[in-house]
Amino acid sequence: MPDVTPTQPTSTAPGEVRVARALLSVSDKRGIVEFARGLADLGVELVSTGGTAAALSEAGLTVRAIDDFTGFPEMMDGRVKTLHPRLYAGLLAVRDNAEHLEAAAEHGIEWVDLVCVNLYPFEATVARRGVADAEVIENIDIGGPTMIRAAAKNHAFAAVVTDPASYDAVLDELRDTGGTLSLPTREALAGAAFARTARYDTAISRWFAARQEAFPPQYQRTYEKVADLSYGENPHQRAAYYAETGARSHLLSRVTQHHGKQLSFNNLLDLESARSMVGDFEGPACAIVKHNNPCGVAVAGDPIAAYEGAFASDPMSAFGGVLAFNREIDEPLAQRLHQQFVEVLFAPGYTEAALAVLTQKQNIRILEDEERRVAKSTEPVVRQVRGGLLLQDPDLARDGREEMRVATKRAPTEAEWEDLVFAWRVAKHVKSNAIVLVEGKATVGIGAGQMSRVDSVRLSIEKSQRDSLAGAVLASDAFFPFADGPALAIEAGITAVVQPGGSVRDDEVIAAADAAGIAMVMTGRRHFRH
Repeated sequence: MPDVTPTQPTSTAPGEVRVARALLSVSDKRGIVEFARGLADLGVELVSTGGTAAALSEAGLTVRAIDDFTGFPEMMDGRVKTLHPRLYAGLLAVRDNAEHLEAAAEHGIEWVDLVCVNLYPFEATVARRGVADAEVIENIDIGGPTMIRAAAKNHAFAAVVTDPASYDAVLDELRDTGGTLSLPTREALAGAAFARTARYDTAISRWFAARQEAFPPQYQRTYEKVADLSYGENPHQRAAYYAETGARSHLLSRVTQHHGKQLSFNNLLDLESARSMVGDFEGPACAIVKHNNPCGVAVAGDPIAAYEGAFASDPMSAFGGVLAFNREIDEPLAQRLHQQFVEVLFAPGYTEAALAVLTQKQNIRILEDEERRVAKSTEPVVRQVRGGLLLQDPDLARDGREEMRVATKRAPTEAEWEDLVFAWRVAKHVKSNAIVLVEGKATVGIGAGQMSRVDSVRLSIEKSQRDSLAGAVLASDAFFPFADGPALAIEAGITAVVQPGGSVRDDEVIAAADAAGIAMVMTGRRHFRH
């Protein structure tokens, strides 16, 4: 039992505080009855508010109402209940400060040694479709964050618990020590508490900012660690994956790893690219990514044909790639994949027979995507630079045939049109300068990340390893500044080109296409990916 009389504050050194009184006020009531019962068994007086007090009383616990503690009634539909000097003096007093003790004695202040608070469900409220603004506003907690911050600030003399996952550990330590919590424990709880209020305030500020402008004067986000990673881009670099709090979905949300080693930093970068690519197509699609660039992408009548098309694009580079599918993987496809070295495999499902085949190899990372929620299209793309962030709208444009303009005398054939639209969608996923060669809705050569566009054309032709590209089409993510790039491709045999246009030498480029009798269409929009 605590040896401090609650109504007669006495001097206590930091680290020697016994928990004699706890204030419990929670919206998330998971585990609160068990936690309160554990405190009561240790002789701790329970003070509580509203619905929490009712839940504890119904469980047979003796609870002191907050209005008895403060001498002031709850009012205004619960908006005002804990905002009172008697509570905050009991939370904030420095208990080895003589002046604080004198003031507390003069005003009959009672100590509060532990605060257990979680907050109104603001994030869950704003995530609901069609929620009214008035309901959102009512879910902005005022008293809760204030109590949390007060107890966290004064963690030398008080403890603050904000997460139901902490209840058991806190009770265990109290039982082991006869009712005290160590200073390191209280400091850790305080850090978690300030992180909780920071996240909460960030969510609120984001809601208000979203109603005003796309790029507000201040940009706030909070992130929570999902997993430690085996290493960063290189083995000597530490790494972890964090997901944005409050996001509808993230890269690994509802993703199950069935098999394989821990994911690495580079795995996740490549996975982001691969799943984005296959998500751009309605038909069965496969994307193979290496070093954050596709080495093969294809759409076909079934997943195995899509894989064969993607793999044929660049078999050498496909070794050790990250593979993504937008269809379930069955046993025949698994048998084909088993013949190759696959670093990461990502698909919306696997048959039992497929998993039995794939798991024969120890290191293949097998990921199943069960996420069906769509990420908000309004969320900006964020890139970190030294001391700051770059924000931009996501490049969601899919640019169908109807948005393209034929610039040459010859229009594309129907087969060419299908390949041009496919090639253009792939091009936006390739590091610029990007050149994509396609035949039969499968890439046959990709030139990525070159400083010169003509070098990207040369690389894409070399990657195709074909004597002739007759029947293939070409997509360029930005305009051709000169006719030399298309000339190389024409010489190799391509029959149609899609590019944004907009160069001062567009007339020369179009004239070269007309002279060769190929088709060229302009999109009026580029797709750089730096």
